[in-house]
Parts: sequence; structure tokens; C-alpha cells
Amino acid sequence: MLKSVNRMLAIPIAAALVGLAACSAGNGGEPAKPAESAVPVVQQGVGAPEWAAKAVMYEVNLRQFTKEGTFKAFEAHLPRLQELGVDILWFMPIHPISKTKRNGTLGSYYAVDDFKAVNPEFGTEDDFRSLVDKAHEMGFKVLLDLVANHTGWDNAWTANAGWYTTDEGGNIVQPPGTNWADVADLNYENVDMQGAMIDAMTYWVREFDVDGYRADYASGVPTPFWEQARAELEKVKPVYMLAEDDQQIGLLRNAFHANYGWQLYNVMNRVANGMGNAEQVRLYAERLAKSYPAGTYPLNFTSNHDENSWVGTEYERLGGAVKAMAALSFALPGMPLIYSGQEAGLDRRLLFFDKDEIVWDDLSMQTFYRQLVQLKHDNKALWNGSAGGPYRSLETGDDRLLAFERTKDGNTVVAVMNLSAEPVTSTVQLGDVAGKYQALNGAAVELPAEHAADLAPWAFEIYVKH
Repeated sequence: MLKSVNRMLAIPIAAALVGLAACSAGNGGEPAKPAESAVPVVQQGVGAPEWAAKAVMYEVNLRQFTKEGTFKAFEAHLPRLQELGVDILWFMPIHPISKTKRNGTLGSYYAVDDFKAVNPEFGTEDDFRSLVDKAHEMGFKVLLDLVANHTGWDNAWTANAGWYTTDEGGNIVQPPGTNWADVADLNYENVDMQGAMIDAMTYWVREFDVDGYRADYASGVPTPFWEQARAELEKVKPVYMLAEDDQQIGLLRNAFHANYGWQLYNVMNRVANGMGNAEQVRLYAERLAKSYPAGTYPLNFTSNHDENSWVGTEYERLGGAVKAMAALSFALPGMPLIYSGQEAGLDRRLLFFDKDEIVWDDLSMQTFYRQLVQLKHDNKALWNGSAGGPYRSLETGDDRLLAFERTKDGNTVVAVMNLSAEPVTSTVQLGDVAGKYQALNGAAVELPAEHAADLAPWAFEIYVKH
């Protein structure tokens, strides 16, 4: 939700890349996220469901996914997404959208009119239930996008005294400090409202068998609420919880399994634009184990609905580094995300409040992403959280060259990446991980203790040993 979208869009893209990370709703946007965050060391997080151990997430922008923009039309893509190999389908909010103060023709997904209803633009409740059932039959898990910080202005909850933040005159206000004029700020001091929100959350898990939530603007809601909600959901079934946040590390202790990888996103943008180098990525990766509760991790992405629409496509932001940064998002600790259309080489910003169909004629990146997903699935070293191996830097002698290894239960993955627009020749000190490996193309490779790396701009090598 870009809290300052009007101001932000007026500045040059190069400047925006330095510290920007979009939040959720597209109504406006959350404050810029720093590339580095001084967070305390914490010891233990909530345990994720077993099925999330090696999962890759896929974000579904349903409105733009097909000409029809419906659940039924989306079902036709399930076989292709199954072939792509993704495991979790995260649907942007599926609820009716308020008309009062609406942005654009169709409005923001995040201006929710009724938390326990389906947007007729997308189909019926039966259509959604059928989609979830079909997805489960094919091995997918389904997450819904939850907007707990606010509602649309037409939501029936606005009739309930005390459920919303008000000004001195008793008038409901939009979220303070934002330009999100199309939404009304909920009051989390009201226990009745909290109960209604938890009821809505459990409704979709109980009645439609959804597998968890991506929580929009999670830090805008008190942590104790999320912990209570998580406990109530677990009474129905084990769920997976993703927080759109990277500052409130306490959210990961008892409520969420993962948060947003904005720090890595910002570093990747800077590196791709010549404002950073591989050393910054190394420093980021080495901090992860110290800053996250055990078992929790970030969601790694090069694009999502906010970044694409408000900041720029990965091609605008990353240029020739698109594939290298995508590979990095799969190889570093964290769960990777693929956004709708990335596998089709989506190279334009999708409209947020109006119809803007993705073109699927050229699946030029499908094979590339399928290879990365397979790499993730096949190598336990790259699995998520404590199911995977820790990050360990390898000395390269060149701050443009990133090299690291991850090992888990006898499986080792070595990555060597030129994170610059220049050719790089250097020596990587593999030390005790030297040995026989297999390259991504399947070729057998002997990696010596001192590995000679000669990489073209933005080129990378990934080797696996079982």
C-alpha cells in the first residue's frame, strides 16, 4: 500500500530505488523500507506446516490474469502453474470492493466491503470453493490476502460504534499518516471488532479450506491480535501465515512464519543500478540467521503487485540483472515468490484500479523459472527456514562477485554470481566444500578448493552435490 504514491511517482526511478519498498493496497504506500534493519536477536519462531518446507509461492492477480478475470477462467491456468512447479497460490483479496471514494473504475482490492463475501467481479462462492478444491487436488495450497488494518467505506461494520478510528468530531478517518482516502481505519482497541475479524478469518479456513493468509500491512495491527487470530485458526487446521512487514520482528514469534524480504529487494535494486555491490548482499545474508527467530524467514521477490504497478517492472528496475536476481531470490535463505506474469516476461506496469489483462502469448521465462523451482525442490540445502541449510560466504577477492554455499543433510549447493555489469575473473575459495558437483545443465563438474571464476556481466553458476 503505497502511502505516498502521488509524491513517489513524481520522483525519478533511480532515486526511488534507493530506499523504496511498496506496501500492500495500492491505495497509497507504506513508508520506505531501509536496506538494513537493526533488529534484535530472537530465539524461536512458530513452526511452519511441513508442506511449506520447500514451497515456492505464486501471487495471483486475479483481475488481470485472464480476459474474464474470474475464478473459473483462472482454473484453466492450473495445469500450467503445476508444470511451473509452484506450491502456494496467494490470491489478492477476493472480497467485494466499496464504491464510496473508490479509486479508478474497479477500485482497489484492498478497500474491502464485506470480509465474508466474494467479489461478483470474480464469480460466486461456489466458484471459489470449486477453485480451492481443484487446486488442492492438484497439490497446491491456497492463501488469501487479508486486509485487517482497514475496510472500504461501504462496509457494514461502519455502523458499529467504536469499531473505527475517529477524529475529535466523531467522524471515521482514513488510516492516519496515509493518503489512502478509499479506506477507513479500524480501531483495534475494540474487542468486538477484533472478534468479528477473527470470525471472518476462521470462516474462510473452516468453510472453504484455505490454507492461510498473507496479512496486508501487518504492522498496522497489534501483535497480540495476530497471535490470538493464529491460535484460533490453528483450532481449525494448521495454517501458513505471511506478514507484509519487515520491521516488527515480534510478529514472527507466535503469529507469522515469514515476512517480506524488502531488505534484499532494496539491495538487489541498488546493485542492479550500480549503487551497490555483491558485498552488500553478503552482509545482508550473514545477518539473516542473527535477526530472524529460528525457523522463520523472509519472502524473497523481484516483483509483486505493488512493485510492478507503482515502482516499476523488474526489467525497469533490474535491467540485465533480471535473471541473476531471480536466481539469487531462490538460492538465498527464504521462500521465493513469483508474481503473475513474470513467467511470461511481463514487461509493463499493470494498472491497479482498472482492467489490464496479462498477455500469455510468450511464456519466454517459464522454463527459466521452472528450472529454479526444481532446483529449490530437489535440494534440501535450499529449503525454507530450519528445513534448509545455513548461508555461508565463500571468499572471492572481488566485491563484484558473490559466492556462498548452503549445506543440509549431505546436500550442498554452491552459488557463484557476478553481480555487476562488467565481466569478472577471480578465484573463489571453496575450501572444504570442494569436490564433485553437478551444474544446472546436468554436466558433472569437479570444483577445486580454489575455483577459477570467469563470468560475463550478471552471469551466475550454481552447482549441487547430493
